[in-house]
Amino acid sequence: MSHAVKIVFRTDASLQIGTGHVMRCLTLAEALKKEGAQCHFISREHPGNLFDQIKQQGFIVKALPATTKEMFFDDSNNAVHSEYASWLGTSWTTDAEQTKSSIGNTVYDWLIVDHYALDEKWEKELRPKCRNIMVIDDLADRSHDCDLLLDQNLGRDQNHYNQIVPKNCTVLTGPHYALLRPEFAALRDYSLRRRVNPKFKHLMISMGGVDQINATGKILEAIKECELPNYLRITVVMGLNAPWLLQVKSLAEQLPQSTEVMVNVQNMAQLMTDSDLAIGAAGSTSWERCCLGLPSIIVILAENQQFIANSLQSAGAAKTFSINDDVNALGKIIKKMIGNTNEAPKMSAVAASITDGNGINKITTKLQAMTHI
Repeated sequence: MSHAVKIVFRTDASLQIGTGHVMRCLTLAEALKKEGAQCHFISREHPGNLFDQIKQQGFIVKALPATTKEMFFDDSNNAVHSEYASWLGTSWTTDAEQTKSSIGNTVYDWLIVDHYALDEKWEKELRPKCRNIMVIDDLADRSHDCDLLLDQNLGRDQNHYNQIVPKNCTVLTGPHYALLRPEFAALRDYSLRRRVNPKFKHLMISMGGVDQINATGKILEAIKECELPNYLRITVVMGLNAPWLLQVKSLAEQLPQSTEVMVNVQNMAQLMTDSDLAIGAAGSTSWERCCLGLPSIIVILAENQQFIANSLQSAGAAKTFSINDDVNALGKIIKKMIGNTNEAPKMSAVAASITDGNGINKITTKLQAMTHI
């Protein structure tokens, strides 16, 4: 980018929201910084926020104040996405005012919004503060006032957004645009070669950065019951703010298999590459697993993950399991996959065809082309 393009991200992490929105914005910010852009973050001080991580990666983060639960709802909240309204921690009008105040007199080239509780009303309020608005979404459930929209999910296409974005909005859909860190594309070839003649020796479990409902614990209980081979090595990945971390560590010690619990890992791509099967949540990590051709069992933890999980299962890229199902069913799926070495290479090949891990380059190129200087 010829002059220093100024970009501000509005996104949150919390124990309720999880870490995925902030993490994918950080991935995009890192790539844009390499292109010479100046990136800042505006984020609310929820319990479980990722301010420290944002700062560690060299970005300024401006804090919006945490608010009390009583302030969550008011009449101006849009009923269409009221199930996510509480994620904001305040009304959208208050959030818009605080965001504008945080931006101050700077006019940003791009405001990038990644938040299920925000829609066109908020975006219209912020228009005077930026030249362009980009929205990152997964739901296609509300209207937006933006110039660029990204929905990186399998099965999404332009038609899902035709009625809810302006006519001149550029809509990018599908996992070929998935916001993955560069190390995933870098390890892809090696990872795919490993999977030609699979041997199931290493199982990875990763249920997202927070895992508030302790899905990890339920999965370990299921593994304990289903008598998997003792030679299996298990790696459990958890976030720094995971509320059930101690219970999970205690459970891991009770398993007959060698089980390691890793916290706040910095080498996720390498860990996935070295694994033979993953049990994971249906968020953004789905595209990381696909890029590396890692056969996976996707655990559906919330309603908003159903679409991704079903699309991947229909394509043949993963098996799905709902956290509300009987845990014994999970044991059966794991045993079947370990026992059937023909299935894994097929699943791996389908997964690998879904994304090559270069979505981040496509998005930065598009942002550059659309930046009017």
